[in-house]
Amino acid sequence: MDSPELWRWVWLALSAGAAVGEMATAGAFFLLPFALGGAAAAILAFAGVGVAIEWLVFVVVSVAGVLATRPLARRLDTASPVEGIGARRWIGQTATVLEAIPAGAHETGVVRLGGQRWRAESLDGAAVGPGSSVKVVDVVGTRLVVWPAGQLPRPTGTSAPSIPDDATLD
Repeated sequence: MDSPELWRWVWLALSAGAAVGEMATAGAFFLLPFALGGAAAAILAFAGVGVAIEWLVFVVVSVAGVLATRPLARRLDTASPVEGIGARRWIGQTATVLEAIPAGAHETGVVRLGGQRWRAESLDGAAVGPGSSVKVVDVVGTRLVVWPAGQLPRPTGTSAPSIPDDATLD
């Protein structure tokens, strides 16, 4: 197992396997440092350096790679919250009512959002007229739940005081 000839190919296989694994998995740069460490060790193996030095370089380069990529991976993970995937990305966006949303629970109208037409219902069942700007507060199935833009939703079914109409969303 101390054959320099054998280790050349072991390091190349390790480097290639880790690189392919990194590309095949979504991720946080977990295999990239090991691909770099394997590549560095393979270069040394082809240069005729001893196996112990190859191992040392593999470990040092891999650890340095992990330490270098962790902050980037952490930042990328926090930059894209899971909630904003698919239709949930519309929450908080402003839409324009194209067809009135009639009064009543689960009554739907049509809004334009992001160049698309969506079925929408009012959060509290209040009517919303065409041309109104509304904020998307939830997505239920294929419908958007909306509230007039620039107003905070009033609590429903509670004795809490109403929020004034001139209150605005941040």
